[in-house]
Parts: sequence; C-alpha cells; structure tokens
Amino acid sequence: MTDVLIADDDKNITELISDSLADEGLSTAVVHDGLSAVDAVSRENFRLILLDIMMPQMDGLEVCREIRNKTNAPILFVTAKNRTIDTIVGLEIGGDDYIAKPFVVEELVAKVKAHIRRDKRSDIKIPDNNAVVIGDLVIYRDNYEVTKAGNRIELSTREFQLLLYMLDNIGKVLTREQIFDAVWGIDYSDIGTVTVTIKNLRDKIEDGSKIIKTVWGVGYKLVSPVGEA
Repeated sequence: MTDVLIADDDKNITELISDSLADEGLSTAVVHDGLSAVDAVSRENFRLILLDIMMPQMDGLEVCREIRNKTNAPILFVTAKNRTIDTIVGLEIGGDDYIAKPFVVEELVAKVKAHIRRDKRSDIKIPDNNAVVIGDLVIYRDNYEVTKAGNRIELSTREFQLLLYMLDNIGKVLTREQIFDAVWGIDYSDIGTVTVTIKNLRDKIEDGSKIIKTVWGVGYKLVSPVGEA
C-alpha cells in the first residue's frame, strides 16, 4: 500500500511535497490531473489522498465525489486562500481537511502525518462487541462499516469516528468542543467542521427518525436505544 496519493497539476509542487514526505519515510504516488487521480484510486489503496482543487480534466471536488465511495482514506484538499467556498464544499462532500496555498511545507507534512497516524486502520483497537444496532442501523465497529435496512452506507473515516464517539457516549449531550477534541484533536484547527460533519452524517444515516439530536446552545447527542447485534 502506498501511503499518499498526490494529485496536483503543478509538477514543482508535487515534487516538493513528494520529497518532503519521503524524508519522513512516507511513500507517494503522483498524478497531475483529476482523471488520473480517479484511476489511481481505482487501482490502488492509499492511506491518504492529497487533492489540489484546481486541476485539468476533473477538478479536486469532482474527484472527491467520484472516489469517496471507493475509499475511506482521509482526503486533504489544497486550495487557494481566496477560494473559501471550495473548502466548504470539499468538506461537505467527504473531505477531511484542507490546507491553503501558499502553504508551509512543514505544516502540510505535519497534517498528512497526523491524519495517517489517526486513521491507519491496522492501528485502531476496537472492542470485541463487533456490531451495534440502532433501529435499522447496524454499526460494525471492527471493519468501519454501517448498514441501514440491510444496505451499506458509505461513510468517510471522520464520519465513522464521529459516529463511534457519539455511540460510546449515547444519551449524553456532547459539546462541539468535546466532539472536536475527541475526533479531530489538536492536529486540526477548524472547529466549524464539526457542524459540517454532523450534517453529512445525518444525511446518510437518518431517514425520518432523528438519531442525532441537536441540543440548542449546547451541542449534540445520540438518542436512540442501542443493543448489541
């Protein structure tokens, strides 16, 4: 498995990022357009995907939409500072983080390492009580899968971690700060992504019934009764 896929049409930037990650012991694959990025994800597993938003043939947002149901790897966007709307859209469609150009290489490397450290599947220790049921929702802890009425639901890594955290604290009101610290940690800097990820999770797992309840002015809680499958 290659550690990082770098997708950016600027060859100087991809060479700089690749060399910097190699210095940290991380293997990389490099592509320079969106279609090649989709093809790479279809052929190989990556621990993390770094997407430039502005790319030929297929931009980073289109790539994210295309590959999100093929991989649970964290997706980090590289975006211009004046393209805030792209960043918001990127997070809403399944991205996990972003870094704005021009960036400090050391900061980008730190973000990449932090996500890989937190999201590496083989390093995650999950209790033996494999499956948990909430209504028609079944959460399989040990393989990061969720089904609803027997149909598999594709969640990003961050969405699943958020669901697990709320599951482990079912019935408790969790503030945005508590959720942010537990799921994103100090390696991330935008607490607003909690709200975006909650919305994305609701859109995927709720269908009429409100599993995640908003406690106005305080935070959120998981409210349905839970039993082991």
